[in-house]
Amino acid sequence: MAINIVLVEPEIPPNTGNIARSVAATDSVLHLVKPLGFSIDEKSVRRAGLDYWPYVRLEVHESLDDFMARYGDCRLFLGTTKGGQKYTDVSYQDGDFLLFGRETAGLPRDFIEAHKESAIRIPMSENTRLRSLNLSNAVNIVLFEALRQIGFPGLE
Repeated sequence: MAINIVLVEPEIPPNTGNIARSVAATDSVLHLVKPLGFSIDEKSVRRAGLDYWPYVRLEVHESLDDFMARYGDCRLFLGTTKGGQKYTDVSYQDGDFLLFGRETAGLPRDFIEAHKESAIRIPMSENTRLRSLNLSNAVNIVLFEALRQIGFPGLE
């Protein structure tokens, strides 16, 4: 099994590239939910210098509905600034799915509302005007906490 990172409608190629590198390095799985704001065809990936892309365990889904039809019965955690609990308050398990939304809008509000019991957040200062952390940073923070909790399976 592995931790599953789900990017719903990602828009910025370097963020997805950084996340893909972390996924490859940790034997996790990357799920991309369309529409994507960029191409992931072989030519585009090669041009971007993503020499680790062949090591990424990747699934592409046509829509959030399609993803949920396949994995909706699994343990899902939604990374959002609207999360009711801190990401460190969750007890992660091998095989969990960590969902993150678009860089400009996050996850759909109705989706968050429908799954609010599994919405998690990274604490941030109330004294700043930041809406959120960079997507690739946020994913890595939560991914490595989940991996730490489950003992970094298969990693040295």
